[in-house]
Amino acid sequence: QVQLVESGGGLVQPGGSLRLSCAASGNIFSIYDMGWYRQAPGKQRELVAVITSGASTNYADSVKGRFTISRDNAKNTVYLQMNALKPEDTAVYYCNAARIRSWSRTDYWGQGTQVTVSS
Repeated sequence: QVQLVESGGGLVQPGGSLRLSCAASGNIFSIYDMGWYRQAPGKQRELVAVITSGASTNYADSVKGRFTISRDNAKNTVYLQMNALKPEDTAVYYCNAARIRSWSRTDYWGQGTQVTVSS
């Protein structure tokens, strides 16, 4: 069982920056692929960025070059640095931990943190 707690959301002006953090419980954090998803009102939840247990990263096209995902296994924490924010980045951002094996996938989710980009 993994518990995830996000922090760092808030209100920011267009062009500004925020850094989201997600702290995970447990002592096997390093084996999980970690991701950030977001859900805007009236829209489906979408993948923003993922960092695997091997530290490979992947980003949604809409955030490439602006967002950076990273992890600190010693602190059981994953981060999402968001720069050059746009109003369309407004959403609830969710942290995800995924244990992926050849025969199964187990997902854990945080409670979400609101990011609002507005002038």
